[in-house]
Amino acid sequence: MNLRIISANLVVKLTSFYREKSAMLFTIAFPIILILVFGTIFMSQDNVSYHLCVQDLDQTNSSAQAVKTLELSGTFKITRVDPAVNATRYVIENQVNLVLIIPKGYESSLMQRMTLNDFKASVTITYIYDPSSSSVATKMQILNAVLAGMNQEMSGYPPFIRSVQTSILTKKYRFIDYFVPGIIAMSVMTLSLFGTVNLNTELRQKGVIRKLSTTPITRTDWILSNILYQFILAVISTIAMLLVSYAVFEVNLHIDAWLLAFILLDVFAFVGIGMILTRFVKEAQSAAAAANAISFPMMFLSGSFFPIELMPGFLQTLAKTLPLYYVNEGLRASMVFEDNMAALRYSMVIGVFVVVVFILGIIATQWEEGK
Repeated sequence: MNLRIISANLVVKLTSFYREKSAMLFTIAFPIILILVFGTIFMSQDNVSYHLCVQDLDQTNSSAQAVKTLELSGTFKITRVDPAVNATRYVIENQVNLVLIIPKGYESSLMQRMTLNDFKASVTITYIYDPSSSSVATKMQILNAVLAGMNQEMSGYPPFIRSVQTSILTKKYRFIDYFVPGIIAMSVMTLSLFGTVNLNTELRQKGVIRKLSTTPITRTDWILSNILYQFILAVISTIAMLLVSYAVFEVNLHIDAWLLAFILLDVFAFVGIGMILTRFVKEAQSAAAAANAISFPMMFLSGSFFPIELMPGFLQTLAKTLPLYYVNEGLRASMVFEDNMAALRYSMVIGVFVVVVFILGIIATQWEEGK
């Protein structure tokens, strides 16, 4: 072992790394970004405030006081739902995961118990919930605890407030059914982004892109062939994931043309981002670091692994600006809810993003960039 050779080689590598300014930036900045983002998400988990929609069908002082008690618990931010609205449709159309319904007759039943000592009098509060949200079970547990506290004042007697749960879905789904579409979206993003960045950077460094300008192939032909390649890989990857999910976990998912549509939109979006990246990041090491800096926060912030409701408000707003969020929600709308209108809305949003990013990517991809 020659320490002089080892040290000399180390100096060369460190000098090379120092000269690659963008690689140094992303290598140092990326972990700091992750610490800041996820530290912000998780440092205050003990003080999480959940969004809770309440529909008061009784519209009395007693029912209003019950809503106030929920609000004063400090756990919930209450949104009041118009009594005339269908709660199930409200959950679907407003993308909330739980509506608590206080039934008509709440005050009269309470008065019957308090004034007439009729301890058989009770009311049943209904939870209309979306089982696709992993946080909804926690919400209902907390609600049950609050209701238990309200019942405790009448200890020794049958509980006054009871609850029942009603899913917005006619079919029964498990969490894995909602998890798989998010993994498909994330996997296609990763394949498309890293595939484009790695290929374009390597070909540029080897001078291949510059040489392409002397061949009959046009820039459009080159870009479309790359997209088709990434799309084929994405479809193969998706088929593999679905086969494993059906075989091992027996998932219950609806497969139709929307799946291919969102895969294609996902590919176009992140191939476009990849083309833009490789225009401004010259070295392979820098390009990979830049792709990581984009993909890692996006896959965690867009709801692929856990609901964005657990995040602070400003991060929830940020999540809804990310393209992967709309691919996630679009796939779940089509594969889980079988809601074509919701899938159409999400596809239109991601479609606008695709058009903008892809045009910028085409402009950024020049044959002479290989010089």
